[in-house]
Amino acid sequence: MLIRKLSKAASAAFVLMLAGCDGGVLDPKGQIGIDEKHLIVVATLLMLIVVIPVIFMTLYFAWKYRDGRDQEIYAPKWAHSTAIETVVWIVPIVIVIILGVITWRSTHDLDPYKPLVHEAKPITVEVVSMDWKWLFIYPEQGVASVNELAFPANVPVNFKITSDTAMNSFFIPQLGSQIYSMAGMTTKLHLIANEPGIFDGISANYSGAGFAGMKFKAIATQTPADFDAWIAKVKQQKHTLDSAAYAALAKPSEYNPVEYFGAVSKGMFNQIVMQYMHMDSHENMEHMDTEHAPDMADMKGMHDMAHMAGEHAMENTQNMADMDSSTHSAPSLTKDSSTEPLSLEHSSTQKVEAE
Repeated sequence: MLIRKLSKAASAAFVLMLAGCDGGVLDPKGQIGIDEKHLIVVATLLMLIVVIPVIFMTLYFAWKYRDGRDQEIYAPKWAHSTAIETVVWIVPIVIVIILGVITWRSTHDLDPYKPLVHEAKPITVEVVSMDWKWLFIYPEQGVASVNELAFPANVPVNFKITSDTAMNSFFIPQLGSQIYSMAGMTTKLHLIANEPGIFDGISANYSGAGFAGMKFKAIATQTPADFDAWIAKVKQQKHTLDSAAYAALAKPSEYNPVEYFGAVSKGMFNQIVMQYMHMDSHENMEHMDTEHAPDMADMKGMHDMAHMAGEHAMENTQNMADMDSSTHSAPSLTKDSSTEPLSLEHSSTQKVEAE
């Protein structure tokens, strides 16, 4: 009777676990997701080579040498077994080696920064995680959307991802691979949907009170023409995503509805990435990553978005530089003639730093 009840409970638990796979990482709809599922299954089976025998032997020995069974007296007459030592060492070593080889290959094959090799031309989508919503910018099409992502099926999608506030994680479970979004930085992800459908997109990193509603729909259209129709629908909207519209959108909101922007200011994604950076430093401009550096037409927009964040810090820096200049320039006037050129040069350098 007890065995029958345990069997029913195990069956029910197994059904529940399978039900949870629907729409998740074990129900992939893209090539990256399929490869990741294969990796999960292979790694699990390799680990079960050790787990299953250990569980079986634990239960068997507990039953075989249970209390009250006098004919099974546990009285080993040996102190060492070469066979047992060989098994308990060789089997784990072989499993670790196999897992190491698989991990090495999959780490390179499934690198999220690695572009997908495909005959179709990829599309680019710029992603911004906000409080608490997702902004998707299509630079090639000149439109943007909130909490709705669309792309053609069987076409690679190149994602460029950043954050407006706290660190977050962009994740479409059925397409595979999550990757973090961080303010002032750009991360990359390359995905593809092998079939049309609507997939759930989530935030995989807790980011505050509105985290539960930070979800979006990823729509893989049947054909590129259907994707073009979606773009045309978005372009019909009169809203433009410029600095003012972005400032209003960036305010925290929970369970934000889907929004469309029929036009996007040039270089908006670069402005978002660089909004917390001090762009007046020539040294910073020289060391800026050329991939993320904006053109001169975008500089004004970047300065507007960064002005409020950096104005106070710039004033403090100016005051400290003035104080430092006044402190060091006065003693330079008392130097003798042999050190005067050096003093003048030092004073001039301080003046430039203060400016």
